[in-house]
Amino acid sequence: MFSLLNLQSLLGLLVIVAACWGLSENKRAFPWKLAIGAIVVQAVLVLVLFNPASHGVLHAVNAAVDGLARATSVGTNFVFGYLAGGGFQQPYSVQEPGALFTFAFQVLPLILVISALSALLWHWKILKWITYGFGILFQKTMGLGGASALAVAANIFLGMIESPIVIRAYLDKLTRSELFLMMVVGLATVAGSTMVAYALMLAPTLPNAAGHVLVASIISAPAGILLARIIVPEKPGEGGAHAEYDSPLKYDSAIDAIVKGTSDGLMVVLNISAVLIVFVALVALVNIIVGGIFGEGISVEWFLSWIFAPVAWLTGVQWADAREAGLLLGVKLTQTEFKAFMDLGAVPAGAISERTRMLLTYALCGFANIGSVGITVTGLSVLMPERREEVLGLVWKALFAGFLATLMSASIVGAMPGSIFG
Repeated sequence: MFSLLNLQSLLGLLVIVAACWGLSENKRAFPWKLAIGAIVVQAVLVLVLFNPASHGVLHAVNAAVDGLARATSVGTNFVFGYLAGGGFQQPYSVQEPGALFTFAFQVLPLILVISALSALLWHWKILKWITYGFGILFQKTMGLGGASALAVAANIFLGMIESPIVIRAYLDKLTRSELFLMMVVGLATVAGSTMVAYALMLAPTLPNAAGHVLVASIISAPAGILLARIIVPEKPGEGGAHAEYDSPLKYDSAIDAIVKGTSDGLMVVLNISAVLIVFVALVALVNIIVGGIFGEGISVEWFLSWIFAPVAWLTGVQWADAREAGLLLGVKLTQTEFKAFMDLGAVPAGAISERTRMLLTYALCGFANIGSVGITVTGLSVLMPERREEVLGLVWKALFAGFLATLMSASIVGAMPGSIFG
């Protein structure tokens, strides 16, 4: 049964599309067919992935996440001993077991393991063929060129910098619209290595957390495509038309894949750690200044919670939860989605509704934050230095579109009958 909350989400969908149209470089070139196709693809993916016939797959995803977390804790405990927690015997009596949770020891090591595993699955061509399948889907349903379709598909499983590496041979051939699309989708989705970490943080309070995180990253890809095409439309006669699915990303052997995957994962871990430390510290510094001016309890997040409360409401969140939801959206924008997921996972059951918690999982599940702007510019400048100025001119628009893409995914989910998620 549909309700006013479903209509509320549909209103949010219209507002998001209209906001991007307002920034369009060619307002007369609105992609009507793509808009309908993207929304239909998102809705179908949600219906298929949450169909009772698919529940076994989603439960298997959750079981796989649990298994990876347990296996990773064994390796972490081997290196760090009791400091890593995770059920390892403590040399002292523990009054609060929950205090043993340490982000650096119990979340970040997962990224190393998943990065190595992803490289191995790519070497074995398992992940490669899954990526190619999604690439063909986006090419056939949304008219993307082969290289762009492959980059979009790779973004679902790889990072926003790793996916351009997959199509490195074609980067100089991308049009301005295709380059912008690649940037937006990179900011609208998350890497497979971080999906597991997010699911681990949400599992205590969100049923089927791993399934929701996986679906969130998949359906945000078509949302990113649509919003990117609205803001920077493709000019007639430009853009690739044929599939180009040969990738230069190769490993010499399974051992080479594991070693290089671990090395790449280490860089991701170091980047995440550094960005979290710096941005959390900078926001804390600004909050100290803001608190000194406006009084105790007033912070950047406090202001953003008011700004983003109506935005959260438009996705289908009940107004009673809108301030809390707006606060988390502000945390995502300023302190990364990692911090926002940590805060969402810490919100006690019952403090917000199950619907709000589920919609926030979709709204937060993307790399669109201020820190990622720097990562995007740095990474793409290395891969395509001749287009650095073009990247700099597009990156803030890409952040806007990427941020709205995850809100669009939340709106699509919010517009669905709640019974399909049972």
